[in-house]
Amino acid sequence: MIRALALAACLVSSAACVQQAQSGGMDHKMHMRMMSGQAAGAEAPTEPGQGAFAAIQEIVAILEADPDTDWSKVDIDALRAHLVDMNAVTLAADVKSEPVAGGARFLVTGSGAVQDSVRRMVKAHAATMNGVDGWRFDASDIDGGASLTVWPPAKDAAKLRGLGFFGLMARGMHHQHHHMMIARGEDPYL
Repeated sequence: MIRALALAACLVSSAACVQQAQSGGMDHKMHMRMMSGQAAGAEAPTEPGQGAFAAIQEIVAILEADPDTDWSKVDIDALRAHLVDMNAVTLAADVKSEPVAGGARFLVTGSGAVQDSVRRMVKAHAATMNGVDGWRFDASDIDGGASLTVWPPAKDAAKLRGLGFFGLMARGMHHQHHHMMIARGEDPYL
């Protein structure tokens, strides 16, 4: 019955699929094309359609491929909460900057849930990046959000101005590792 259904579906999409079904085997990619009505040989879409979903999908695939994953500790909901914070800060926070001796201070605010996201993200980023490449970070709570003061090495003063707050938040390839730690139920700030 299953073979007959597969053969019928393949006839609709292409002769190549018929040959595959007649040979007795069908790979996963062929099956997915067949189920979506996509012609054999055509490229399948790869983008999941939304950045946070893609980040979660990537982490889940890594965890599933790792035979040592301790599923009793995995917490994808915590990763989602972190991604919600990232989204809120990136898209909804207000930032004002002011010069300080040797650096800059960013006053990052928002209302409602954005305020809490700002506080979590700014403090976590400052803790993670403090001392990296000689840059110093200090974060503290302020009314409506958090303050981030940054002192780069003198040679990087122009870089600080160019990056601004959002560039600083994106700087460093630690985010992916950080997301994996959150998903595994580990504390990424230890």
